[in-house]
Amino acid sequence: MIWNYFIYFAIVSLLAWSAGAHLAWRSKRGAAMLVTDIGLAVFSVYIILLWHALGHPPLRTMGETRLWYSFFLPLAGLIVYWRWHYKWILTFSTVLATVFIVINILKPEIHSKSLMPALQSPWFAPHVIVYMLAYAMQGAAFVLAVYLFLKKPGLSGKWNREMNITDDLVTANYALLTLGMLMGALWAKEAWGHYWSWDPKETWAAITWLSYLVYIHYRHAAPARPRAALCIVVVTFCLLQMSWWGINYLPSARGASIHTYSM
Repeated sequence: MIWNYFIYFAIVSLLAWSAGAHLAWRSKRGAAMLVTDIGLAVFSVYIILLWHALGHPPLRTMGETRLWYSFFLPLAGLIVYWRWHYKWILTFSTVLATVFIVINILKPEIHSKSLMPALQSPWFAPHVIVYMLAYAMQGAAFVLAVYLFLKKPGLSGKWNREMNITDDLVTANYALLTLGMLMGALWAKEAWGHYWSWDPKETWAAITWLSYLVYIHYRHAAPARPRAALCIVVVTFCLLQMSWWGINYLPSARGASIHTYSM
């Protein structure tokens, strides 16, 4: 099975991403972006091969979503590095991608060709992929928020500029979450006959979406209190984790939620 070759693609990709992070610290921006792109290309080839082998998008199990998250983390890091020239972001994205890849290697989940009728909707793949990209973008915002909270605002304006970057990341993430929820509603209507049912997964997704909306409104209402806003980013990131995988461990979702990932 193609899954048996995952470790080889993962090693090549991680070596490329690590090299990109190293080059970024050495201020070799063009080379860093090129090498990171090569790692992304190798990893995307594996996803395409797995997609072809399964006959459907590899998004059914938690392990498969971790696969996408491992891809989108370096992609989000590359976007942030390209846009704002943050040297540390490629290191962060590589380390976090390594964690998820190692989890998948140590705990390979069943990648079955069978797909329940509800997951055969054309909205299935774009809905989950958009959410994975949103989670990756918010990971970068979370790290930057923690960094800024621990760092005292300076007089050079750099701290404020970095705070604005956090705002941009959260706003982009909020747009992706909104798009993902709309796709999910259309998918639910097609699969189950209704747009929203207050399933535990849907409820936590709504709570997460509202928490980012609180951050955006708070930043507009109280721009002079950025440290409190940074705390909101941390809390919303925790809520996002509950919406993504924490829901699977809630008693209310076991055997009841239609969104829990099948092993």
